Parts: sequence; C-alpha cells; structure tokens
Amino acid sequence: MQQQMYYVQEFYNQTIAFLANYSFQIIGALIITIIGWFLSKYIYNVLIAFFDKHDVDSTLGKFAANAVRILVLGAMIVVAIGKLGISIAPFIAAVGAIFLTAGLAIQGSVANFAAGISLVISRPFKIGDTILINNIYGEVEEIKLAYTMLRTEDEELITVPNKNMIGEVIVNSSKYRIVESSVGISYNDNIEKAIAIIRNVIDNFENISVDNKCIVGIEKFGDNALEIGMRYWVPTRSFFKMQYEVNLAVYKALNEAQLSIPYPQRDVHIHGQSTI
Repeated sequence: MQQQMYYVQEFYNQTIAFLANYSFQIIGALIITIIGWFLSKYIYNVLIAFFDKHDVDSTLGKFAANAVRILVLGAMIVVAIGKLGISIAPFIAAVGAIFLTAGLAIQGSVANFAAGISLVISRPFKIGDTILINNIYGEVEEIKLAYTMLRTEDEELITVPNKNMIGEVIVNSSKYRIVESSVGISYNDNIEKAIAIIRNVIDNFENISVDNKCIVGIEKFGDNALEIGMRYWVPTRSFFKMQYEVNLAVYKALNEAQLSIPYPQRDVHIHGQSTI
C-alpha cells in the first residue's frame, strides 16, 4: 500500500513539475493551433467569395481554397510543435517521406487531378457540350477533378479519366452532333429537284439546328446512281432517332415526287460459249 502511495505521489510531483516548467509553452501551442484553425477557415471563406465574384469554376475554386486552408493550418501546427520545444526537423522529414510514398502509390490519381485542373483552366468544353474523345461521343454531364462524365443517347454514363483527355484530339460540337448520310438518285432524274426536296424535308424538322444550315449536294458519281450527300446537325441526345426519321421522310418525299432510287445493276456478258 505504501509503495502504491509512493508511485502516486511521484506521478503527482512529476506532473506538477512538468506543468510548472512547460505550462506556458503548452498554452501557447494551444493558442497558436486555435488561431491557425480560425485563420485557415477565414482564408477559405475569403477565397471562396473571391472565386465566386470572379466566376472561377466552382470545382477549381473549392480545390484551391481547401489547399490553401490545409497549408495555413499545417504551418500553424508546425509552429505550435516548435513552441513546445520539440525539434520539427525529424517530423518534417517523416511527413515528406509519407507524401513521397503516397505520391508514388497514387500517381495515376494524381495525374487525373492535375489533368482536371488543366481542363478547368483551359476550358476546351463545358457542361452541356457534345464532345468526341477517343471515338466516344457524349454530352458532357459533369466535370470533376479526377474524371469527366459523358451521357449518350441511350442514357449510358461514360466515365473518362481526365488524364485521357490531355494530349488527345477533342472534337467539341457544342449542343449538336453532325449527321452525314447519302441517298442515290437515278442519273435520268432531275438532280436539282431532288436536292431541293431533300433540303426542304430536313429544314422542316423542328429539332435540327437552325444555326448550322443543312448541306445537301452531289457527293459522288456512283456506278449505279448519283450519290446525294446530306449533312445536318441534331441534338446529341436524339442523334439516331432524328437520323432515322429524316431518312424515312426523305424516302417518302422522293417517292411522292416520282424520283427513283435505283437498285445496283450489273451487266454480265458471256464470251466464247461453245455449242455441242
């Protein structure tokens, strides 16, 4: 019992001695940490307000504000640790080693974040645009720092890592996607009349872009028909639907105008046929 009381008394004496020697350092470290917390939060709010005022992209603005907040808070914590008399050199070396190891482990993710920042700054496309990237068409639905979401006409969501966006050819069609098709007309028919009929059919569709006028003309001189090319712009979310409807309307209009769509024809000649 006496030995236990001795240990308790010894612990009490050591605690009192520690507080007497380091109480001001501990209080100072706590005050510095609290100041750092509120200062980092204040700087975060100021930066967010500044970015909103200057129409900076919200994703990039929050990322930058959070990065500054963490740096400020981390710097104040380092100062607080130094206030306690603890050497911060080993601490900094350990943190550096941890960040290096983590960076090597997640370098793919880091590349995506870096590419995302580049996309937000350069703005090659925005939400609602239609883009073609690596033979993938889709309407941009969401732009994140790590990836970009595209939605197709079939309501499929395609996730494209942002690092695959950098250095690639990106075709931005704004809100529309171009349809390129053709129809064959007999060489004996009135080609100008056929072109006028097709152009009129396309212009009468409501959802087809009025900013980019349709282009209709002779595409090539085929073996069996004059190929009339059609180029027009439709909303990405109804690309195939509109294309099929236009094709049907063109077919009906040509039939009503008694303009023929010829079948492929081949002339076969037999030479040197022997008789028995």
